[in-house]
Amino acid sequence: MLVRIITGIIGIAAAAFVIQTGGAVFAGFTLLLMLLAWFEYARAFSERGMGIALVTGFIALAAMWYAAWQKPELLALACPLIVLVMLLESVLMRSSTTIMDALASGAGIIYIGFPFTCLLQLRGMLPETLFSTEISSFTFGCAFVWIMFIGTWASDTFAYFTGTAIGRHKLCPSISPNKTIEGFMGSVIGTTAVVAGLGYYLNLPLQEMAVLGLLIAIFATLGDLVESVAKRYVGIKDSGNIIPGHGGVWDRFDSVLFTAPLVFYFVQFVNLLGK
Repeated sequence: MLVRIITGIIGIAAAAFVIQTGGAVFAGFTLLLMLLAWFEYARAFSERGMGIALVTGFIALAAMWYAAWQKPELLALACPLIVLVMLLESVLMRSSTTIMDALASGAGIIYIGFPFTCLLQLRGMLPETLFSTEISSFTFGCAFVWIMFIGTWASDTFAYFTGTAIGRHKLCPSISPNKTIEGFMGSVIGTTAVVAGLGYYLNLPLQEMAVLGLLIAIFATLGDLVESVAKRYVGIKDSGNIIPGHGGVWDRFDSVLFTAPLVFYFVQFVNLLGK
């Protein structure tokens, strides 16, 4: 537990530095995390005997990352083309690759690559300063990256403590035996309150921010469950051990893989950019 706490403190400090710095530092760490998560994904499915296109996946993810950072207007076209080329390479150039191997590779690229590109684009939204403190200033994109992470962390925290205290009814016992309906409801209520509170502090529309908090709780739970399904399928407990006491990058960012695209598109869909 001590190792987990120390690692968590160091991780939060590192995250604060990277998020506040933005630019090439944020983009570089986004690429690093994306490639590490892909490596863990590929290794996990290899444990099941599947031939995941590891190297081709690295190249495909790097191409998606570059498009999101330098040519975001081309990302919508780049993503399907990259996945298509990867599928063709897996099937046509690897005699031992099955269609299931190719599909698992393509799905993994979308599952891991797309959310990180959304995160990168979210940080780059509107460089104008939203608000300032005595310590630092926050641009619009920077603030919403923080909202996304804090909301995701709040969802996990409220679910854990509520479930531990009063959890009685299992949410998805065949997927994640420890999750309860009570824990999920605690997550929804707590995350909605936290994100709404952040919205009030940042002078953002309260009703929209409350809706965003509710959605973050739902999507964070889905992200956690999806990774649990995958890990049960391949027969592993943790995706890696690169983060002492916390497992792998995939373990730590399973919920973010769902909440990052949610926040990115929510900001645009409800026109928060113009409010």
